[in-house]
Amino acid sequence: MAVGIPRAVRPAADWKLVWADEFDTDGPPDPKNWRFERGFVRNEELQWYQPDNARCAGGLLIIESRRERRPNPDYQPNSTHWKTSREFIDYTAASLLTRDLHQWQYGRFEMRGRIDTRAGIWPAFWTLGVEGEWPSNGEIDIMEYYRGMLLANAAWGTEKKWTAAWSTTKTPLSSFNDAEWSEKFHVWRMDWDKDFIRLYVDDRLLNTVDLSKTVNADGSGKNPFRQPHYLLLNLAVGGQNGGDPSATAFPARFEVDYVRVYQQ
Repeated sequence: MAVGIPRAVRPAADWKLVWADEFDTDGPPDPKNWRFERGFVRNEELQWYQPDNARCAGGLLIIESRRERRPNPDYQPNSTHWKTSREFIDYTAASLLTRDLHQWQYGRFEMRGRIDTRAGIWPAFWTLGVEGEWPSNGEIDIMEYYRGMLLANAAWGTEKKWTAAWSTTKTPLSSFNDAEWSEKFHVWRMDWDKDFIRLYVDDRLLNTVDLSKTVNADGSGKNPFRQPHYLLLNLAVGGQNGGDPSATAFPARFEVDYVRVYQQ
Protein backbone atom coordinates (compact mmCIF):
# COMPACT_ATOMS: atom_id res chain seq x y z
CA MET A 1 0.00 0.00 0.00
CA ALA A 2 1.50 3.31 -1.09
CA VAL A 3 2.24 5.78 1.69
CA GLY A 4 -0.47 8.41 2.06
CA ILE A 5 -3.07 6.45 0.12
CA PRO A 6 -6.03 5.46 2.33
CA ARG A 7 -7.33 1.93 2.14
CA ALA A 8 -10.73 1.37 0.59
CA VAL A 9 -13.67 0.49 2.78
CA ARG A 10 -13.90 -3.25 3.21
CA PRO A 11 -17.07 -4.78 1.72
CA ALA A 12 -19.85 -6.04 3.98
CA ALA A 13 -19.18 -9.06 6.17
CA ASP A 14 -20.66 -11.53 3.69
CA TRP A 15 -17.80 -10.75 1.28
CA LYS A 16 -14.52 -12.56 2.05
CA LEU A 17 -11.17 -11.55 0.61
CA VAL A 18 -9.94 -14.59 -1.35
CA TRP A 19 -6.93 -13.10 -3.19
CA ALA A 20 -5.06 -9.82 -3.35
CA ASP A 21 -1.83 -8.22 -4.44
CA GLU A 22 -0.95 -5.05 -2.52
CA PHE A 23 2.40 -4.58 -4.34
CA ASP A 24 4.16 -3.78 -1.05
CA THR A 25 7.49 -5.46 -1.90
CA ASP A 26 9.81 -3.42 -4.10
CA GLY A 27 11.15 -5.14 -7.19
CA PRO A 28 9.59 -7.28 -9.92
CA PRO A 29 5.90 -8.23 -9.60
CA ASP A 30 5.33 -11.43 -7.61
CA PRO A 31 5.78 -14.39 -10.02
CA LYS A 32 3.34 -16.40 -7.90
CA ASN A 33 0.64 -13.94 -8.97
CA TRP A 34 1.60 -12.64 -12.42
CA ARG A 35 2.93 -13.80 -15.75
CA PHE A 36 3.85 -11.56 -18.67
CA GLU A 37 2.79 -11.24 -22.27
CA ARG A 38 5.65 -10.66 -24.69
CA GLY A 39 6.09 -9.01 -28.05
CA PHE A 40 3.42 -7.51 -30.30
CA VAL A 41 0.18 -9.11 -29.09
CA ARG A 42 -3.14 -7.58 -30.22
CA ASN A 43 -5.09 -4.75 -31.86
CA GLU A 44 -2.16 -3.63 -34.04
CA GLU A 45 -0.87 -1.77 -30.98
CA LEU A 46 2.48 0.00 -31.20
CA GLN A 47 4.09 -1.30 -28.02
CA TRP A 48 6.34 -4.32 -27.61
CA TYR A 49 5.40 -6.03 -24.35
CA GLN A 50 8.27 -7.01 -22.04
CA PRO A 51 8.66 -7.69 -18.29
CA ASP A 52 11.24 -4.90 -17.86
CA ASN A 53 8.49 -2.27 -18.03
CA ALA A 54 6.75 -3.38 -14.81
CA ARG A 55 8.06 -2.96 -11.27
CA CYS A 56 6.82 -2.52 -7.72
CA ALA A 57 7.99 0.56 -5.85
CA GLY A 58 6.62 2.54 -2.92
CA GLY A 59 3.57 0.33 -2.56
CA LEU A 60 2.57 0.60 -6.22
CA LEU A 61 2.77 -1.57 -9.28
CA ILE A 62 4.17 0.74 -11.96
CA ILE A 63 3.54 -0.27 -15.56
CA GLU A 64 5.51 2.05 -17.81
CA SER A 65 5.35 2.66 -21.54
CA ARG A 66 8.45 4.11 -23.14
CA ARG A 67 9.37 5.48 -26.53
CA GLU A 68 12.48 3.57 -27.52
CA ARG A 69 13.59 2.32 -30.90
CA ARG A 70 15.27 -1.00 -31.60
CA PRO A 71 15.07 -3.82 -34.15
CA ASN A 72 12.02 -6.08 -34.14
CA PRO A 73 13.40 -9.63 -33.64
CA ASP A 74 10.36 -11.05 -35.48
CA TYR A 75 10.77 -8.82 -38.55
CA GLN A 76 10.24 -10.50 -41.93
CA PRO A 77 11.06 -8.20 -44.88
CA ASN A 78 8.30 -9.49 -47.16
CA SER A 79 5.63 -9.92 -44.50
CA THR A 80 2.25 -8.17 -44.66
CA HIS A 81 1.26 -9.13 -41.09
CA TRP A 82 1.42 -6.25 -38.65
CA LYS A 83 3.48 -8.17 -36.09
CA THR A 84 6.24 -9.16 -38.50
CA SER A 85 6.18 -6.37 -41.12
CA ARG A 86 7.49 -3.76 -38.67
CA GLU A 87 11.27 -3.47 -38.93
CA PHE A 88 11.54 -1.60 -35.65
CA ILE A 89 10.00 -1.50 -32.18
CA ASP A 90 9.16 2.14 -31.37
CA TYR A 91 7.46 1.72 -27.98
CA THR A 92 7.72 -0.75 -25.09
CA ALA A 93 5.30 -1.49 -22.25
CA ALA A 94 4.12 -4.38 -20.07
CA SER A 95 1.08 -6.63 -19.77
CA LEU A 96 0.60 -8.79 -16.66
CA LEU A 97 -1.89 -11.63 -16.28
CA THR A 98 -2.85 -14.29 -13.75
CA ARG A 99 -3.51 -16.97 -16.38
CA ASP A 100 -2.66 -20.50 -15.15
CA LEU A 101 -1.92 -19.04 -11.70
CA HIS A 102 -5.21 -17.64 -10.38
CA GLN A 103 -8.75 -17.70 -11.72
CA TRP A 104 -12.20 -17.05 -10.27
CA GLN A 105 -15.86 -17.54 -11.10
CA TYR A 106 -18.02 -14.75 -9.66
CA GLY A 107 -17.09 -12.25 -6.99
CA ARG A 108 -16.12 -8.65 -6.40
CA PHE A 109 -12.97 -7.58 -8.25
CA GLU A 110 -11.34 -4.26 -7.31
CA MET A 111 -8.39 -2.27 -8.62
CA ARG A 112 -7.25 1.05 -7.23
CA GLY A 113 -5.12 2.89 -9.71
CA ARG A 114 -4.13 6.06 -11.50
CA ILE A 115 -4.19 6.16 -15.28
CA ASP A 116 -2.45 8.38 -17.82
CA THR A 117 -5.14 9.89 -20.04
CA ARG A 118 -2.96 11.63 -22.61
CA ALA A 119 -3.23 11.04 -26.36
CA GLY A 120 -2.36 7.53 -27.53
CA ILE A 121 -2.34 5.91 -24.08
CA TRP A 122 -4.55 2.83 -23.60
CA PRO A 123 -4.53 1.29 -20.08
CA ALA A 124 -6.80 -1.60 -19.08
CA PHE A 125 -7.84 -3.84 -16.18
CA TRP A 126 -9.79 -6.76 -17.58
CA THR A 127 -10.57 -10.48 -17.58
CA LEU A 128 -10.69 -13.36 -20.03
CA GLY A 129 -12.40 -16.74 -19.64
CA VAL A 130 -10.17 -19.78 -19.23
CA GLU A 131 -11.82 -21.94 -21.92
CA GLY A 132 -12.47 -21.18 -25.57
CA GLU A 133 -10.92 -18.84 -28.10
CA TRP A 134 -11.73 -15.14 -28.18
CA PRO A 135 -14.44 -13.89 -27.98
CA SER A 136 -16.29 -17.10 -27.11
CA ASN A 137 -14.25 -17.34 -23.92
CA GLY A 138 -15.70 -14.01 -22.75
CA GLU A 139 -13.98 -10.69 -22.08
CA ILE A 140 -14.81 -8.22 -19.32
CA ASP A 141 -13.22 -4.77 -19.41
CA ILE A 142 -13.53 -3.48 -15.85
CA MET A 143 -11.40 -0.48 -16.78
CA GLU A 144 -10.39 0.55 -20.27
CA TYR A 145 -9.45 4.05 -21.35
CA TYR A 146 -8.69 5.72 -24.65
CA ARG A 147 -9.42 8.97 -26.50
CA GLY A 148 -11.04 10.78 -23.58
CA MET A 149 -13.40 7.93 -22.69
CA LEU A 150 -13.65 5.39 -19.86
CA LEU A 151 -15.06 2.11 -21.18
CA ALA A 152 -16.83 -0.63 -19.24
CA ASN A 153 -17.47 -3.60 -21.51
CA ALA A 154 -18.29 -7.26 -21.89
CA ALA A 155 -17.82 -9.31 -25.06
CA TRP A 156 -18.97 -12.78 -26.07
CA GLY A 157 -19.24 -14.90 -29.19
CA THR A 158 -21.41 -14.47 -32.28
CA GLU A 159 -22.05 -16.98 -35.05
CA LYS A 160 -19.01 -15.57 -36.88
CA LYS A 161 -15.55 -16.72 -35.78
CA TRP A 162 -13.49 -14.06 -33.96
CA THR A 163 -16.36 -11.57 -34.09
CA ALA A 164 -17.72 -10.34 -30.77
CA ALA A 165 -21.07 -9.21 -29.47
CA TRP A 166 -20.53 -6.30 -27.12
CA SER A 167 -22.21 -4.62 -24.19
CA THR A 168 -20.33 -1.32 -24.12
CA THR A 169 -20.54 2.00 -22.34
CA LYS A 170 -18.28 4.98 -22.96
CA THR A 171 -18.13 7.62 -20.22
CA PRO A 172 -16.37 10.90 -21.13
CA LEU A 173 -13.83 12.02 -18.57
CA SER A 174 -15.43 15.45 -18.85
CA SER A 175 -18.57 14.03 -17.22
CA PHE A 176 -16.73 13.83 -13.88
CA ASN A 177 -16.41 17.64 -13.79
CA ASP A 178 -12.94 17.41 -12.26
CA ALA A 179 -10.01 19.02 -14.04
CA GLU A 180 -7.63 16.99 -11.85
CA TRP A 181 -9.39 13.62 -12.29
CA SER A 182 -6.48 12.07 -14.16
CA GLU A 183 -4.01 13.03 -11.43
CA LYS A 184 -5.93 11.08 -8.77
CA PHE A 185 -6.32 7.44 -7.80
CA HIS A 186 -9.70 5.83 -8.47
CA VAL A 187 -11.32 2.48 -7.60
CA TRP A 188 -12.67 0.33 -10.41
CA ARG A 189 -14.93 -2.54 -9.39
CA MET A 190 -16.79 -5.45 -10.89
CA ASP A 191 -19.59 -7.26 -9.04
CA TRP A 192 -20.25 -10.51 -10.91
CA ASP A 193 -22.71 -13.28 -10.13
CA LYS A 194 -24.60 -15.88 -12.17
CA ASP A 195 -27.15 -13.29 -13.34
CA PHE A 196 -25.37 -9.96 -13.83
CA ILE A 197 -22.04 -8.20 -14.24
CA ARG A 198 -22.00 -4.68 -12.85
CA LEU A 199 -19.04 -2.37 -13.52
CA TYR A 200 -18.23 0.71 -11.45
CA VAL A 201 -15.71 3.48 -10.96
CA ASP A 202 -15.66 5.13 -7.50
CA ASP A 203 -19.06 3.51 -6.80
CA ARG A 204 -20.57 5.09 -9.95
CA LEU A 205 -22.31 2.38 -11.97
CA LEU A 206 -21.07 2.42 -15.56
CA ASN A 207 -22.56 -0.73 -17.08
CA THR A 208 -24.88 -3.62 -16.18
CA VAL A 209 -24.64 -6.79 -18.27
CA ASP A 210 -27.56 -9.24 -18.18
CA LEU A 211 -26.03 -12.72 -18.40
CA SER A 212 -29.24 -14.22 -19.72
CA LYS A 213 -28.32 -12.44 -22.98
CA THR A 214 -24.66 -13.45 -23.28
CA VAL A 215 -24.88 -17.03 -24.57
CA ASN A 216 -22.47 -17.57 -27.45
CA ALA A 217 -24.31 -17.68 -30.79
CA ASP A 218 -22.11 -20.44 -32.22
CA GLY A 219 -24.59 -23.18 -31.36
CA SER A 220 -22.58 -24.42 -28.38
CA GLY A 221 -25.05 -23.08 -25.83
CA LYS A 222 -22.14 -21.91 -23.68
CA ASN A 223 -22.24 -18.74 -21.62
CA PRO A 224 -18.64 -17.50 -21.22
CA PHE A 225 -19.49 -15.60 -18.04
CA ARG A 226 -20.42 -18.77 -16.21
CA GLN A 227 -16.86 -20.05 -16.14
CA PRO A 228 -13.70 -18.92 -14.33
CA HIS A 229 -11.82 -15.89 -15.62
CA TYR A 230 -8.27 -14.65 -15.09
CA LEU A 231 -7.11 -11.02 -14.68
CA LEU A 232 -5.00 -8.79 -16.92
CA LEU A 233 -3.34 -5.42 -16.28
CA ASN A 234 -1.72 -3.73 -19.26
CA LEU A 235 -0.68 -0.42 -20.73
CA ALA A 236 -0.98 -0.24 -24.51
CA VAL A 237 0.01 2.51 -26.97
CA GLY A 238 -1.82 3.48 -30.16
CA GLY A 239 -3.20 0.65 -32.23
CA GLN A 240 -6.73 0.27 -33.53
CA ASN A 241 -8.33 2.31 -30.73
CA GLY A 242 -5.66 3.98 -28.64
CA GLY A 243 -5.14 7.08 -30.74
CA ASP A 244 -1.99 8.84 -31.91
CA PRO A 245 0.84 9.00 -29.32
CA SER A 246 3.30 10.91 -31.52
CA ALA A 247 2.87 14.24 -29.68
CA THR A 248 2.80 12.67 -26.20
CA ALA A 249 5.88 12.85 -23.98
CA PHE A 250 7.04 9.49 -22.65
CA PRO A 251 7.36 7.61 -20.37
CA ALA A 252 3.69 7.12 -19.50
CA ARG A 253 2.51 5.23 -16.42
CA PHE A 254 -0.36 3.10 -15.21
CA GLU A 255 0.03 2.93 -11.41
CA VAL A 256 -1.82 0.27 -9.43
CA ASP A 257 -2.20 0.49 -5.65
CA TYR A 258 -3.84 -2.91 -5.23
CA VAL A 259 -5.92 -5.62 -6.88
CA ARG A 260 -8.36 -7.52 -4.65
CA VAL A 261 -10.85 -10.33 -5.22
CA TYR A 262 -13.72 -11.00 -2.82
CA GLN A 263 -16.31 -13.77 -2.90
CA GLN A 264 -19.47 -14.36 -0.89
